[in-house]
Amino acid sequence: MNPSRLHLRVLFFIGLFVVAPIFATGQTINAAWVKIHYQKYEYYIPMRDGVKLFTIVYVPKEASESLTYPMVLMRTCYSVAPYGINNYSSRPGPSETMVKEKYIFVNQDVRGRYKSEGDWTNVRPFIPNKKGTETDEASDAYDTIEWLLKNIPHNNGKVGQYGTSYPGFYTTMGILSGHPALVAASPQAPVTDFYFEDFHHNGALTQGYFYTYPLFGIPTGGPTEKHWWLSSMVQEGLPDDYAFQLALGPLKNTTERFYKNNEFWNQIINHPNYDAFWQARGVKQHLRNTKTATMTVGGWFDAEDLYGPLTVYKTIERNSPGTYNTLVMGPFSHGQWNADAEAHTRHGDHYFGDSLAVFYQKNMEAPFFRHFLKGTGDGKTGLPDAYLFDTGRHSWEKFEQWPHPNAEKQRFYLNHTGRLETKAPMPKNFAAYISDPQKPVPSRCLVPTIEGLTMHQYMSDDQRCFSTRPDVLAFQSEVLTEDITLGGEILAQLNIATTGSDADFVVKLIDVFPPNAKNHPHMPHKNIHMAGYQMMVRSEIMRGRYRNGFDKPQPIRANTETKIQFPLQDVLHTFKKGHRIMIQVQSTMFPLFDRNPQKYVPNIYFADEKDFVRATHKVFNNSYVEVQILKNKP
Repeated sequence: MNPSRLHLRVLFFIGLFVVAPIFATGQTINAAWVKIHYQKYEYYIPMRDGVKLFTIVYVPKEASESLTYPMVLMRTCYSVAPYGINNYSSRPGPSETMVKEKYIFVNQDVRGRYKSEGDWTNVRPFIPNKKGTETDEASDAYDTIEWLLKNIPHNNGKVGQYGTSYPGFYTTMGILSGHPALVAASPQAPVTDFYFEDFHHNGALTQGYFYTYPLFGIPTGGPTEKHWWLSSMVQEGLPDDYAFQLALGPLKNTTERFYKNNEFWNQIINHPNYDAFWQARGVKQHLRNTKTATMTVGGWFDAEDLYGPLTVYKTIERNSPGTYNTLVMGPFSHGQWNADAEAHTRHGDHYFGDSLAVFYQKNMEAPFFRHFLKGTGDGKTGLPDAYLFDTGRHSWEKFEQWPHPNAEKQRFYLNHTGRLETKAPMPKNFAAYISDPQKPVPSRCLVPTIEGLTMHQYMSDDQRCFSTRPDVLAFQSEVLTEDITLGGEILAQLNIATTGSDADFVVKLIDVFPPNAKNHPHMPHKNIHMAGYQMMVRSEIMRGRYRNGFDKPQPIRANTETKIQFPLQDVLHTFKKGHRIMIQVQSTMFPLFDRNPQKYVPNIYFADEKDFVRATHKVFNNSYVEVQILKNKP
């Protein structure tokens, strides 16, 4: 890969995680406009332990004693560039709408990143009862807000915070800071637990993050404006990432060849289980009795952080019942809701409507912050408890509670004949397949699997190329005679037996389009057709060794019926009349997830080539996927 190609990949990746102009396809403001309307300042703000954090502040030029503005804070590990008092961002705030409405925008490099001092720790653990000069991201947010209130003229005493992905984590930490001036926060695709999103899914490594480790595991060496980690980027592998990573062999080869000196990679390989290291970095256990009004935002097709927004919203809803708390989920990939003027909102091959991100910014995000920072702040925003997009009906829907309290649970049983049934089949039987880790099921029908350092398209991909593979089981309903809306949580329970002593299981929920389905006018690929398309609506993997707890791995007893139960993330998707519902079950999804040797070893990151064995897996017909069905349009 030549340097220019690498640079483009880096810019795309950074753009996914911050509100950068990577999505700005038709913005009406630019850096020159911002310079006319805002005055830029740069500060080093001291924390309670003496570490100073680099902070950029954009103040509306008309701010005065008689015209004060609230502050909107974004803390990030991905750089607040452009640096320099005369270099202006084209969008210093969450959206064009809010930049035009005028706020004091504050952007900060977190400790140990870019121009800030101190040492950085991945998802630095929250300390509930800090003493003296003890710090965490919550205390850094608190100290920052306290300094801003005292030192930035013409602020109105109210602060909001927002951020996408890792900045979403820092926003949740801001909520946990408990600062009384932080009256509104919007964690967007917030990193919430690295063991269940981003780098892991239910104990399986997200191997598709192969290229990202320099960004997270190489220290800065001191304050810098440069992408210091760029020189450590792996230069091989694309576009055929499947062949490249398979040829690498066991993960211990990845360690030795690329990442043996990478701090974060070594943390991962030395903590394969959900031990104290990962548990300390979880967020949800601390979300109790929060006071800050919260709008949590996510995308139904977010390949990185789908777990985060749903978990943060539900946890606050459960543990802080008196707090204003709302959820937004759109038909977006990671950060796609930050687009400035995306004419046609698509994910992969699917078109959902025009300018849906702008609709969210104008009708959800901006009113939320406006109400709490400039308005009465009484909670009467006019917004619903949950503003969610139905990815089958292609429409925004409003809910006053999520999941909907009247949703009916329905089990789809996996009949060994390949049928999907609503009653448990009798007599007991099974379907079987041979899983060969040397020939894993690909993550995508198309290459490259990885785009812009991560994956984002597979979440709605066509699954036709997998339906007839001998190592994939497919279970399909009859043609639907009426629309069926799945709205809420999904639980998979597989009753399996294997000839091995460990195994992974992937469950996919798929919308099978009819053979006469028409192409939409914005098809991205000429050789893709909607007729017969098998659209993945939701999928998840479960590492069998963790069936009894992620902190206590156990081998599977060979040739013994074993229950493997795990949740898939929520959906809101209408399967239309004439479509079918399909469930697929498989044991590999590579290189999205690492390969299970299928022979139990204490730590898969140190497995040898000889540990990877073929195994036969049976799926009994009392296995099912439990969904929640909305009988009437919400």
